[in-house]
Amino acid sequence: LGLLRTALEMLTAAGYIYIGMDHFARADDELARAQQAGSLQRNFQGYSTHGGCDIVGLGVSAISRIGDSYSQNARDLVGYYAALDGGRLPVARGIALGEDDLIRREAINQLMCHGWLDKAAFGERHRLLFDVYFAEVLERLAAMEQDGLVRMDPHQIRVTPRGRMLSRIIAMCFDAYLGGAQPAQRYSRTI
Repeated sequence: LGLLRTALEMLTAAGYIYIGMDHFARADDELARAQQAGSLQRNFQGYSTHGGCDIVGLGVSAISRIGDSYSQNARDLVGYYAALDGGRLPVARGIALGEDDLIRREAINQLMCHGWLDKAAFGERHRLLFDVYFAEVLERLAAMEQDGLVRMDPHQIRVTPRGRMLSRIIAMCFDAYLGGAQPAQRYSRTI
């Protein structure tokens, strides 16, 4: 975390804007403009100005996002070439996202890209009561609030400046595939 803080200070002093995680951009860069305009997106490859577009991964272990699905190519060269030689796509696994996945993906994107989430507006968009739907998430976030990473009130969740450097851990609270596990007690394991 100290190294990231040093990099943040040096790059900011050199005129770069902290986008999030390990991404920096000049103020006139399209990522910085998208962040200011509230249109910044995040996908498995990083931050982007183009949300919701299909991404086709080519090569061993590459990940694709097509529509509301994700797929990953074979992770070994032998399996990858065997599929291609057999006239098949080298996809080894995939998942079609359900409604819960899409809801959670939007919450994660909102927090990681914009640093805050309006609970009422989010609930209205998805026809849900935010505090009820995400009750377990809010319990996990309460520990992060005590650590100064987020601020929560009845209306919103806001990532603090300190929490921005650990946004991946905050987002993990919304990940249903972690099996309800608490994010790492030692945040540095995830960085």
